[in-house]
Amino acid sequence: MSVATSPQDIPADYSDRLYNDDLAPLARDGAAAPRDKTQHWTWYNIFAFWMADVHSVGGYVFAASLFALGLTGWQVLICLLVGISIVQFFANLLGKAGQNAGVPYAVVARISFGVYGANIAAIIRGLIAVVWYGIQTYLASGALNIVLLKFFPSLASLSHSSFAGLDGMGWLSFLLVWVLQAVVFWSGMESIKRFIDWAGPAVYAVMIALALWIVEVAGMGNISFDLSATHLHGGAVVWQMIVATALVAGYFAGPTLNFADFARYCRSYKDVKRGNLWGLPVNFLFFSIITVVVVSGTIPVFGKMITDPVITVGRIGNTAVALLGAFTFVTATIGINIVANFVSPAFDFSNVWPSRISFRMGGMLAAIGAVFITPWNLFSDPAAIHYTVDLLAAAIGPLYGILLADYYLVKMQKVDVPALFSDQPGDTYWYKGGVNPVAVMAVVPSTLLAIALNFIPGQIATFSLFIGGIIAALIYTAISKMRLV
Repeated sequence: MSVATSPQDIPADYSDRLYNDDLAPLARDGAAAPRDKTQHWTWYNIFAFWMADVHSVGGYVFAASLFALGLTGWQVLICLLVGISIVQFFANLLGKAGQNAGVPYAVVARISFGVYGANIAAIIRGLIAVVWYGIQTYLASGALNIVLLKFFPSLASLSHSSFAGLDGMGWLSFLLVWVLQAVVFWSGMESIKRFIDWAGPAVYAVMIALALWIVEVAGMGNISFDLSATHLHGGAVVWQMIVATALVAGYFAGPTLNFADFARYCRSYKDVKRGNLWGLPVNFLFFSIITVVVVSGTIPVFGKMITDPVITVGRIGNTAVALLGAFTFVTATIGINIVANFVSPAFDFSNVWPSRISFRMGGMLAAIGAVFITPWNLFSDPAAIHYTVDLLAAAIGPLYGILLADYYLVKMQKVDVPALFSDQPGDTYWYKGGVNPVAVMAVVPSTLLAIALNFIPGQIATFSLFIGGIIAALIYTAISKMRLV
């Protein structure tokens, strides 16, 4: 087969085990195809995607949790900016293949893992998305608690009973958010795009208002950016800043890995890069500054540091303002959950059995699975947050290494689009059994090592994303080059 790079090269002899309308390559913008089947997104849509990803309760809580490392506000800001610049670098690299071929992450993985072996990468990413989906749903439900209790105070009685570690009020809010997310997701990608286009900016409005209120009540002179419980010096500061930077990269490792799910909709790769620039370093720096100001101001205003914006909003005396803030945080967290943790497993699980599992069914499987992981136990305090981020990043790192090494160093950015949907022996991405043995030889040892690092005392686990990725890339590239010689 000749090399093809146009998303309009839809295979005529595709396999039912590899193809459905959701996984199919998109047509160029303006082609005679349904709107959601064309590459019509602009840079703003990618910018809005990252706004929705960043402007969530989880993003706020994570950023605030970095103070537990003993860093000052300015040091945390530097770590956040450097970390997010690393994320931007990898998002640009991983998004290129998706935009070029017009296919989602699970299909892009076929280039490296083989047409059936790609399910290894898809299932790993899909299961991780299930975990994050549960966490973000739980965080959004905390904001909804405020709204419900303000309007229906009698619901407080539900807090007297609990099940699986969550009280009755928590379960009510969790399930309500779960249903709201399912409704938005079920309406399709175009509705999801419209939702995230305004969800991120809406949170900015609330966050800026909250920061102004904090500064006015506390007084700018009473806001200190030295929030660390301990005061580090010299090499200890540098080391903890390196750790914090790695944590930032790990936090966004999931949505960055499957960024092709969204880059595929862009009109051009230029739109992808421009959207990443505005959505990551520029947007994240501004959001981080607001976060640090608000967290800093909670000490003089409330007498202690509050790292959860939902709790901060709930303490505002004005009921209308508190409700508006809580509602906005619910909306924002729903937005990030849909784009980062609903869309990804929807494509990933659909890739396992395209003829039977649609995009919608794949997403609902993830949503149902998220209930059973009791996410409130995974994001309960800074230590649990960092442990969760490290462990999930360990499973993602090797996939980064293999996909990037294969696309840029082995395949030299060439994609045979029709062959991505063909299981005929002799085609470009067909291996014995449909699985590229080189990818398996690279992913297994590197993943086991990366996960094992999480059980070694100290902070080495924070770097499991990078260690696993580098080892997988080296193994994959070395074996591939030997087989090519």
